[in-house]
Amino acid sequence: MYGQDKIGVCIGKVVNKYKVGKHFKLNICDNDFRFEVDQDRVQKEAALDGIYIVRTSLSNEQMDTDETVRSYKQLSRVEQAFRSLKTIDFMVRPIRHRIEDRVRAHIFLCMLAYYVQWHMMEAWRPLLYADEEQEAKATRDPVAPAKRSNSAMQKVHTKRLDDGSRDHSFRSLLVHLRAIVRVTCRCSGEENKSSTFTMDTTPNSKQQKAFDLLQTIHL
Repeated sequence: MYGQDKIGVCIGKVVNKYKVGKHFKLNICDNDFRFEVDQDRVQKEAALDGIYIVRTSLSNEQMDTDETVRSYKQLSRVEQAFRSLKTIDFMVRPIRHRIEDRVRAHIFLCMLAYYVQWHMMEAWRPLLYADEEQEAKATRDPVAPAKRSNSAMQKVHTKRLDDGSRDHSFRSLLVHLRAIVRVTCRCSGEENKSSTFTMDTTPNSKQQKAFDLLQTIHL
């Protein structure tokens, strides 16, 4: 292949594919080309590798440096919320509405459902795989890698709670609660509907604990 333009086009395809153009010095001629690694640029990039800057408009009295970084890392919870809304839990999409007010109502109900779910998950932390030691998050080193507490890791490894009962995910706990049913009973041979009554199955200890924890939610 000859010609500076043709050689440059071929080199451009490779550079654009691997995104490494800034790390090389290129000298393209009509009959050939030469390249070398730009060592100065590579060293500058290496010095900044893994470093990012978080900037806020709040004053230091309102949010200091550590709190700014911790707040930025909370974005992961927002991403989890969107994932929950769009896929695994509420299936926001596809939205089969054509009127704007109905679309807004659909999204509002999904957000309201997630709000309820969030409070349930917070209350049920002692029964779930979730980490119960939340206070440490407010004071831990914001730059250091996040680590689960020893109690949370114990849950993960043993799949058991401190009392020896089974640990749950949020969804499996809901499935466990479905075993509670209400039965409509009527005495045999009685045609008078006034004799009809209902009975609820008695919750087991895990189910009752889940209901008791829900009572601790205060909005």
